[in-house]
This record gives sequence, C-alpha cells and structure tokens, in this order.
Amino acid sequence: MINNTVIVLGGGPSGLMAACTAASLNKNVILIEKNKEIGKKLLITGGGRCNITNIANPDEMMKKTVTNGKFLYNALNSLNSQDLMEFIESKGVPLKVEEGGKVFPISNLARDVISLWETLLEHYKIQVIYGTTVKKIIVEDERIEGVELHNNKVIKGSSVIVATGGVSYPATGSTGDGYSLVEALGHHIVQPKPSLVPIAISEEWIKELMGISLEKVKITATTIKNKKISTEGPLIFTHFGLSGPTILEMSAYLNQYLIEKSVKLRIDLLPELSIENLEQFFLTAIKDSGNKIIRTTLNQLLPKNFIAKLLQVLNIDGELQMNQLTKKNRNLLQQTLKGMELTASGLRSIKEAIITSGGVSVKEINPKTMESKIIKGLYFCGEILDIDALTGGYNLQIAFSTGYLSGLNA
Repeated sequence: MINNTVIVLGGGPSGLMAACTAASLNKNVILIEKNKEIGKKLLITGGGRCNITNIANPDEMMKKTVTNGKFLYNALNSLNSQDLMEFIESKGVPLKVEEGGKVFPISNLARDVISLWETLLEHYKIQVIYGTTVKKIIVEDERIEGVELHNNKVIKGSSVIVATGGVSYPATGSTGDGYSLVEALGHHIVQPKPSLVPIAISEEWIKELMGISLEKVKITATTIKNKKISTEGPLIFTHFGLSGPTILEMSAYLNQYLIEKSVKLRIDLLPELSIENLEQFFLTAIKDSGNKIIRTTLNQLLPKNFIAKLLQVLNIDGELQMNQLTKKNRNLLQQTLKGMELTASGLRSIKEAIITSGGVSVKEINPKTMESKIIKGLYFCGEILDIDALTGGYNLQIAFSTGYLSGLNA
C-alpha cells in the first residue's frame, strides 16, 4: 500500500479537494489535520455563509488574481467554477448566485459545505488523523518517502500534498507551519504579507468617524512608480482608519508598497455625480433654497455625522445659510467631496487579513501538476502558494482548483 499512499497535510478546502480527488482515483489517502475538525476557516468565509466560488470564467479569475494569476491557467481550466458548482450541487448542496457573481449555498450555511466534505471523506474511506502536526517531510534521493509526526510516528507514502494554508486567521490553524517544512527541503518562501485587510490612516480626525459607512465610493492610490490603482464599493470608518470591501480590495494591491512607506489615497465620496453635476447641485441649492443651512443641504448627499465632521475639518461653518457660502469654500467642498485625500500609513496585522499574500514560490512548482520541481512526489495547493486574489469567491476557487490538480497527479 505504501507506494500508492498519498499523505495530505491540512483539512481546509484545498486539502479536502486534493484528498477526495486522489481517493477517487483509488489511491490510499491519509489526511492529517491539526484541528479537531476539518474546514475551520471554511466555516467563517463569506461571513459564515461560505462564498464558495464566483461564476467568473478562468480568464476572468486570472485577472482577479493579484499575484501570479497566469500560473493558475492549468488549475482553473482543470476545475473551473461551473465544474465546482455542479460537483457541489450533485452532492446535495444547492447553490445560488448573488451580486458580483458570488456563489453561496442556498441555505446560507457554511456548515452544509463542511458536512458535504465529511460525507465524502467517509465515502472514500480516507483516514483522517486529527489534532496532529507534522514535524518533517521525509525525503530520500530527492523523492518523497513519507512524514514524521510530532509524536515521532512515521507514516510512509509516495506523495505528500502540502495544503497547510498561510498565516491569516491563525485561530483557525493557519499558522504558517508548512513554510518551515518545505524550506527545509530547499523551497523558497516569498515573504508573507496581509491581503484583503483593513488599512490604517494617519489623519487623526478620521477616528472620530468610527462606525460611519458610505454605500459607494471610488478610491484611487498612486504608488511609488506613479502607477494608479482604483477600487470602488462600500467604505467603513474604523477606530484606526478604513475598512469595507473597497478597502480590502485596495489592500491586495498596496501590500507590497505600504511595508516601506505611506501611500496617498484619493477618495471620490460621490462617484455617481460628476464634478459638473455637483457644482450644479450647489448652485441650485443657493438659488432655490438659499436660506437653508449648509449642513442640512449637504446631508442630502452623505450621512449627517460625516458631513458635520468634514465641515469642521475644512473649517467651514455648517450653520451658515447656503447663500452665505463663499465661492472659495464652495470650491473647497466640491474638490473634497470628489477627491478627499488621506494618507494610508500601513495595513492592519496579518492576523486580521482574510488571506495571505506570499508563500511558496511558484517558480519552483510545475503549474500543470502542482508538483515540486525540487522534490519528486511533493505537491502544493491552496493558500500556502504565493498566489492571492481579490475578494468575491476567487480565493476559494483557487484553493479547490489547485487542490483538484494536485490530487489528480499525486
């Protein structure tokens, strides 16, 4: 049995897909999971609803992948989002598509997805060893021989699939264990960084807006090399700076820059209104409702607490009537509403990040099989790889696709 044994390290989405795929090909599969249950991180994805995938096709998926998207060509075409959806539904979990192509279980319960994998592990008679970690991967003559557990027990096998995840959400078991295991075998680790994480802001007054959210803004950042990056969507003010979908997306692009220095963010607070339309709004308000106070008029555009603070920061008396608003202050308001400048001073901790950017260098992995170019019989899948995508179901699809390809070839 040894020569036909596949050892999978990690019971997250990529490891589960890898294990079940290998077992479906009549391989003897042993899954080693450090937690007392599988899919701990899967349970919290999509706010506990499990954003399984996105209906985007492989080309679109690669465009939504911030780091090493082209590496995924074979994986995403081996198991695309339609394949994954059909697979999950065929196992008794009906799905639905929501805004932005995001796919969720109809039940809105991540637990249903976990139950599906538990059933499959049982169906394929996969041996699962819970509450255990691997001390080292055993290699002889540059070929996999098995693993040694922390209790010194040795498990023999012809293939090892490393699906141990990154370092985001360490409470779920993602503590970077896999990095040291494979570094010992000669693999290089690209420095792990947080991605899809809130952004800290230097301006102190922002903290006073904590709890206020804006439905839609457009954020533009100009990086060191004058590259412009734009994201659009909801924004939330926090005690340290900014969060919300548009900020999480921006963090995926900025994590390589914010480590060394700050970056200026330009926020269009009213992306649906052109600067000309906004000017017309002011002129009409002055003409038709000139005796209305400035603060009340601006409350039509944005939340009143936000407007009150913005007027204070701009040193404009919000209790004045609209017809008392000077042209200078009117222009200042228009420019700020269409391009408020803030300083991004850094990203929040990797412990708060949804995913890890960085990991095992893809230069050392065969993209057609997910096998190591250094060690025969060593495979990789999921978040341990130096691959990260935007929010919206893309990262989970990458996990399932790379898991499938590694399980197919192990």
